[in-house]
Amino acid sequence: MRKSHLAPIAIAALATAGLLLGGCATGAPLSPDFGVGLKQDLAAQIVEPEPKLGPPPTADGVRVGLAQSRYQKGEVISPVATTASKIGAAMGAAAAPSAP
Repeated sequence: MRKSHLAPIAIAALATAGLLLGGCATGAPLSPDFGVGLKQDLAAQIVEPEPKLGPPPTADGVRVGLAQSRYQKGEVISPVATTASKIGAAMGAAAAPSAP
């Protein structure tokens, strides 16, 4: 009597498993360029492991020595603060035609 009770449950379980596995099947093949956008985004964000090296940076030894001695004495020259309004004003003044 007990076996006849389990038969409908087993059939229902097999049918459910079949439907779930059927959902995993692919319909049409993907296009050849599928995933190209992701690959391009990743390539743009990953650092090149072996970059092409150019010439080494050059530095003036005398200038570096003076800067180092100023640093050690606490006489560092602060950089000039630049803002967008100063850049725009300087460019606008240079680009403006002079009055006769």
